[in-house]
Amino acid sequence: MANLKITLVKSLNSKTENQIATARSLGLRKIGAVTIQPDNAQTQGKIKKIAHLIKVTEA
Repeated sequence: MANLKITLVKSLNSKTENQIATARSLGLRKIGAVTIQPDNAQTQGKIKKIAHLIKVTEA
């Protein structure tokens, strides 16, 4: 199974509670934070919710 490297590139200030909660569930708290997540349906759904705030690459 492949892994994804997810980086928070935009601020969570003035975002909806759902977007902030999604970022936190991925382990992203500050700009520049990086996390490695498995490439599965659950992670893909989270990525789609906050795609405008993050950068995704294969790990």
